Amino acid sequence: MKPVIFLNSHPIQYFAPLYQEIAATTDISLTVWYCSDESIREKMDKGFGKKIKWDIPLLEGYKSVFIKNNSWKPSIHKGFFGLMNFKVVSMLYKEPKSVIIVHGWAYFTHILTIVFGKLLGHKVCLRAETPLNQELQKNKTVTFFKHIYLRFLFAFTQNFLYVGKQNRMFYKALGIKEEKMLFAPYCVDNKRFSNISKTIGKEQSKIALNLPLNKKIILYSGKYISKKRPLDLLEAFFNLQDAHALLVFVGEGELRRQMESFILENDLKENVILTGFINQSEIPLYYRAADVFVMCSGVGETWGLSVNEAMNFGIPVLVSDTCGSAFDLVDDGSNGAVFKTGDIAALSLLLKEFLNKTVPEKEAIEAANKLKIEQYSYRQVISAIETVAAC
Repeated sequence: MKPVIFLNSHPIQYFAPLYQEIAATTDISLTVWYCSDESIREKMDKGFGKKIKWDIPLLEGYKSVFIKNNSWKPSIHKGFFGLMNFKVVSMLYKEPKSVIIVHGWAYFTHILTIVFGKLLGHKVCLRAETPLNQELQKNKTVTFFKHIYLRFLFAFTQNFLYVGKQNRMFYKALGIKEEKMLFAPYCVDNKRFSNISKTIGKEQSKIALNLPLNKKIILYSGKYISKKRPLDLLEAFFNLQDAHALLVFVGEGELRRQMESFILENDLKENVILTGFINQSEIPLYYRAADVFVMCSGVGETWGLSVNEAMNFGIPVLVSDTCGSAFDLVDDGSNGAVFKTGDIAALSLLLKEFLNKTVPEKEAIEAANKLKIEQYSYRQVISAIETVAAC
């Protein structure tokens, strides 16, 4: 089996547990190359609008290397030339023939790694997240030139690890053959979340978070930014007119003032909570306390891993039809529902429907979520990696 090298822009809270799982449970020789250390330093996050440092271990349990960034504007937030790690070429030259898994094509370093990885005899794989449905909504001229660029890159790529149905359709639209694609789903640490779900009760979570025991909780988890459309959910909740429901927005961001204005103007102060930024160790309590989870994002939400997280707690998920995860994780009427992005009236009706499910219906939703989320786990990703590393 060939050694495996992941190239990531920076340590990511959703990916680190996968690398830990690979190192702990397989014979794969794994190294992760990072182009930046921004996420392990307390640094301003533009989306949250404050300094962020994740409180779960991002570097423990697996081998990792940081590569010097030679960019004149070094940052993961500065676009294509924000990461220019020239040393990656000499590193590829010195490494034994390996499987190189590159996450996306957004930076100059990605191009260096893909092209020189192939030229130096490595097996290059891509794991990106672009969904076809969002690609079709973009400017056609820009997309035309982007696809020329991608077809060039794809010529240096041996396998494509697709994260979901829409991502697979994107690769097919660009001419990638079925035999080159493997399913490596976008997933979260299901084991950690499901264990928390089993050990902490709903009432216990509400008490810990100082949430009212007599209200049903509608949960949003994400940044307060335009692509996530939190104001859609606020308006849908206002239309719901349910005094027994509480809307909790876990997150922070630039739309806070607009959200606060809407809350005041519509007398929702007693029924809506804006939590501010909540770190990874505490977020599971909110999922456990919730009765319904909503993701109402628009273009730019290529997947939506909060949906995966919520499903581990057995609650129904209401997801807009732009989100990549909607096509994979949501079975309409079984474990939640998909609604047209921006259709506030439809979202209001779905909130009413799923807040008033009977106990047997809730149990059926929980069972459906359990079956579905098992298909989107680290085990499936590891299986795909083992397949490409064995060849």
